[in-house]
Amino acid sequence: MEFTREEIIRSFYGQYDEDGRTTRSRHGQLEYCTTMAYIHRYAGRQSRILELGAGTGRYAVALAKEGMDVTAVELVERNLAVLRENSGGIENLRAFRGDATDLSRFSDNAFDVTLVFGPMYHLYEKDEVHRAIDEAIRVTKPGGVLLFAFISVFAIMYANYFYGNWAQGQAENFTSDYRVKHFKEQLFTGYDVAEFEGLFHGKPVEWITTAGVDGLLEPIEQRPDFSMTDEEFRAFAAWYLHFSETRELLGSTNHLLYICRKQAYEKDQGAVKRC
Repeated sequence: MEFTREEIIRSFYGQYDEDGRTTRSRHGQLEYCTTMAYIHRYAGRQSRILELGAGTGRYAVALAKEGMDVTAVELVERNLAVLRENSGGIENLRAFRGDATDLSRFSDNAFDVTLVFGPMYHLYEKDEVHRAIDEAIRVTKPGGVLLFAFISVFAIMYANYFYGNWAQGQAENFTSDYRVKHFKEQLFTGYDVAEFEGLFHGKPVEWITTAGVDGLLEPIEQRPDFSMTDEEFRAFAAWYLHFSETRELLGSTNHLLYICRKQAYEKDQGAVKRC
């Protein structure tokens, strides 16, 4: 029996504690604080935010509590239920069930900042990948900023396949001539950084940066001698944020952000001027 993409995703998150993912480990904590630092570069109290793949609301709730107007979209019912519970009483946060490939409920140019923080992990067919990107761009205002989270295929290998199962991981993630594979049974699909950046060629956006958000911590944290006090973590987080866009480090971080701005045009004394 062949399962659909949605069925595979729902089955996984029906058993996984997504609500504690960015708090229970050092790599999760680093992912959260680095990602929030980037959000705050482009969003302020008056911003209208759309988060796609909002999970249980870790980012959406925090941003709404800061005063931003937040709309959260989540595919998995279990996560959405927790999100709604976590956001109870917050009037400036609305949560909907939906898929990033279809944002027809939203009008064009509706949001200042669009966060695509889960869907690209779980989209495998080229048409769906591009539909999700195009939809996110469509609903973002001209001049608005989009942040797309994605996973490094190399970090997937480093974190999961040094336990007597390298050949299995290699077969799952690469073809025989070492091209990156994408298929729904992977559940989490990874990208070469240049491959992911290439998805945006020809689209009406201007690249701002590509940044890592959790570094090498995930595989290192599994070592029995790993230790990091709160003070050491704060120092490391500040250091990592400073170097998070360093190209030679991007292939070793698990989660990354592709950040771009939707192209905007304005008339200047009768001429068309790019902003």
